[in-house]
Amino acid sequence: MPFDRALIDRYAAGATALTEAVRGLTHEDLHGHPVPGTWSIQQLIIHLMDSDLIASDRMKRIAAMNNPPITAYDENAFANNLPVAALDVGLAADIFRLNRLITASMLRALPDAAYDRTGVHSERGVITLAGLVRTYTDHLDHHMVFLRDKLRALGKG
Repeated sequence: MPFDRALIDRYAAGATALTEAVRGLTHEDLHGHPVPGTWSIQQLIIHLMDSDLIASDRMKRIAAMNNPPITAYDENAFANNLPVAALDVGLAADIFRLNRLITASMLRALPDAAYDRTGVHSERGVITLAGLVRTYTDHLDHHMVFLRDKLRALGKG
């Protein structure tokens, strides 16, 4: 069955989500915890940028290489041990946007057969390019629910 290319459009449509979400937020908004026990908006935005950069690398590896190894990473270690608070959230949102757009361009240029190509994830086992596109499209949607909750808690959503 051919790959559903509408998924690439959904993936690309998320490119501006972070830029729009952080527009007008203050330093306190970004670094506070309006929903106790969860990441700050800053941590969430940086996480989404990091994960999308990692996703693009994974997609390229699977598209270009024969059954490449795909290494897992610990998102909480990134959020807790890297200097996330020191990063420019606007720049992170721009990087996310540009990365999504260039990755979507690459995905659109691939033949349908490329979406059946596989890699071996260190925790999940065999994964396909099609599965990765779906996973990371859904990943943004999943985290946008939390981001909107945080914005509502700040009275900005």
